[in-house]
Amino acid sequence: MLTYPNIDPVAISLGSLKIHWYGLMYLIGFVAAWKLGMLRARHSEIWTRKRVEDLIFYGALGVVLGGRIGYTLFYSFATFAEDPVTIFYIWKGGMSFHGGLLGVITAFYLFARNNGMSFFQVSDFMAPMVPIGLGAGRIGNFINKELIGRPMDAVMPWAVDFGDHIARHPSSLYQALSEGVLLFVIVWIYSSKQRPLMAVSAVFVMTYGLFRFVTEFFRTPDAHIGFLAFDWLTMGQLLSLPMMLIGLVTFALAMKNKEEKH
Repeated sequence: MLTYPNIDPVAISLGSLKIHWYGLMYLIGFVAAWKLGMLRARHSEIWTRKRVEDLIFYGALGVVLGGRIGYTLFYSFATFAEDPVTIFYIWKGGMSFHGGLLGVITAFYLFARNNGMSFFQVSDFMAPMVPIGLGAGRIGNFINKELIGRPMDAVMPWAVDFGDHIARHPSSLYQALSEGVLLFVIVWIYSSKQRPLMAVSAVFVMTYGLFRFVTEFFRTPDAHIGFLAFDWLTMGQLLSLPMMLIGLVTFALAMKNKEEKH
């Protein structure tokens, strides 16, 4: 069994200025998205350098605002009601992917409208760049000792003691590998060829929903929420179910439209 290394959540401290690892993970995600966007733009007639940079800016606002508001509404509304200022404490963690997704959807819609593009032209282009940021965010969760895993039934070599002398799943690292590395590989490879409009977005949404639903079985549910039903259904799983359904329906529509055009 491994012992949690007690990583200082502050990466750089310059007097009163403190830069947290969690914030740096978001920066890594945005920089990676920009780099990958520039790479994808080389093979596109409509995506210029300026458009990519503008889209990253829109997306960053959507992620931060939507992620924090979503976390507040889905996971921590009672805390927010007691002290509304806590909604700004991003450096302490507390970001919701599902809230961030809604924020990004809004950002994509606004960007598409302002640039004379369709929503799915934007989302299909951007989807392959998202997983790296998701994986980095999960590493930030691990550093912050957030989202610790459930106890292991049989202790495996990679079990982690987070300070309570219990062998737990490193669930945030599971999510970093699945939502970050594996999801990136799947969506990037799928998008490397010409696909029907909506298809790349659909693959991203339904695959993320599936990975999140599965990895939630290894993650301890938020203490103030617990299980929502059946002694196993978590808030993350509940929010992932419509993602899988929407992704599947969208993919079917994309394939149908492709056949009709032929």
